Amino acid sequence: MGSNGLRYEIEQNAYIKLVLHSLKHPTSAVNGVLIGRISASNDVVEIADAVPLFHSHIPLLPQLEISLIMIEEYFSAKGLNIVGYFHANERSDDSELGSVAKNIGDHICRYFPQAAVLLLDNKKLDALKKSKDRSAIMQLYVRDTSKNWKLVQSDGNNRFSLKEPSANLVLLDYIASEKWNDVVDFDDHLDDISK
Repeated sequence: MGSNGLRYEIEQNAYIKLVLHSLKHPTSAVNGVLIGRISASNDVVEIADAVPLFHSHIPLLPQLEISLIMIEEYFSAKGLNIVGYFHANERSDDSELGSVAKNIGDHICRYFPQAAVLLLDNKKLDALKKSKDRSAIMQLYVRDTSKNWKLVQSDGNNRFSLKEPSANLVLLDYIASEKWNDVVDFDDHLDDISK
């Protein structure tokens, strides 16, 4: 089954980690990789974890290559792979998937053709605090047959979902207690290897 019919499901901890990473660096673009596998029935990409990468120097290839190699080595021993990419834009009013995100997504697709790109939807994040919505505050992009990244519209087909319906309630609790301070990305690790 091609990526056009696949569903993508993200576990609560991966989802929350990515959103908290973006909240920790609200004036910077941030990114991360999605870790998971294809379900036994081959119809769902199960996103089990996420690794926050950078909040500065996002387009620098050497750091990206090194981090992807280290992440792949670590998770492949656990039967998991890099299955996609996460991006949050620098400006909260920017809802476009930029060229850097597309290029990194293309790179991941070379190794995992069904890869997805998740883009943080800042409008939904702002609204979440007021509405207590249970839907994901990320936009799903997949590659179409001409290898262009296409936004999957949320038209009721539920191609992208949260594994745990209460994930946004937990996220709101974490936001209230400023848990983003506990998130460490690859940039932080390069600055201080004890992190």
